Amino acid sequence: MPNIVFEKVEKSYGAVQVLPPLDLSIDDGEFTVLVGPSGCGKSTTLRILAGLENLSGGEIYFDERPISALAPKERDVAMVFQDYALYPHMNIARNMSFALRLQRVPAAEINKKVRGVAEMLNIAHLLERKPAELSGGQRQRVAMGRALVRDASTFLFDEPLSNLDAKLRAKMRIELAEMRNALDKNMVYVTHDQIEAMTLGDRIVVMSEGVIQQQGSPEELFTRPANKFVAGFISSPTMNFFDGELVLEKDVLWARGTGFLLQISPEQTQRLNGHAQRNVSVGVRPSAFSSDPAVGSPIELELVVSEYLGAQSVLVTRCGGKDILVEIEGRAPGTAGTVMTFGVPQKDIMLFDQESGGRL
Repeated sequence: MPNIVFEKVEKSYGAVQVLPPLDLSIDDGEFTVLVGPSGCGKSTTLRILAGLENLSGGEIYFDERPISALAPKERDVAMVFQDYALYPHMNIARNMSFALRLQRVPAAEINKKVRGVAEMLNIAHLLERKPAELSGGQRQRVAMGRALVRDASTFLFDEPLSNLDAKLRAKMRIELAEMRNALDKNMVYVTHDQIEAMTLGDRIVVMSEGVIQQQGSPEELFTRPANKFVAGFISSPTMNFFDGELVLEKDVLWARGTGFLLQISPEQTQRLNGHAQRNVSVGVRPSAFSSDPAVGSPIELELVVSEYLGAQSVLVTRCGGKDILVEIEGRAPGTAGTVMTFGVPQKDIMLFDQESGGRL
């Protein structure tokens, strides 16, 4: 498998630049997830890599070999599309073997590859059916199978699960994770779903408006986000942000705002020396709130709506006119309008500059 390097790759449509100069390196055998909101440039990046879009500047290298002038079929990549793109008049076996038949691979070898991939994806019993006779999840397996039989060096996935219902998406995530472990291949996966990114990726690349905001392991992005955008995007439910200011009183640093006063840990206080009287956004994840107000700093939140999910509830509360999400175990102990007091542990407080969004 090649090491893939994007060197100042950009894409414009006329005067509109959709992808500013982008530098990205994808290691051999890595499962890389490009994640971000719609319009951030992630699918454009993938299509440029596949050769389906021409780049406007820069170069892409496979093991130091430039590939931007190569046709898609010469790049040794296989792509799984969001909309399956199956031939309706062909049965599943012929859909999966189409690229191999174009390459005039011997029939015996084609049958062996199709059968082996179909068994791995649990669709061997469907090979004689046509796409219209399959469910959405089965069609997506066929689309993945068609890519896998090519035995390419790099597999590209463009939001392959977005058309599936929630239960089937969860099942397909597991199957993709198993496939990732079974295949020693480069895989580049595009999604706007944070859960898919966190559960599948060896490395996550977070994009916004064509710019890479941060890249790293799922744990690194969750625990050490580089900025407010990454902190809010890589989590479900999303991180809460309180607008306030830092105030230093008798060597103790506080984050103060409408409806809250949170004490900052000594470690952060030492690191933030000189930032007192600075406007900040205070980030607290919904799961960080403690039912014990004595843990960290107490905060009063008014219950607006409780979403009971069985093992846990997600509470929509209000503080200083802003909606704040809180995750608790079981059912909410109150009704709309109830004022509840939680504790905010010092270790779970993140601070971001209000203007730049960068983490302090």
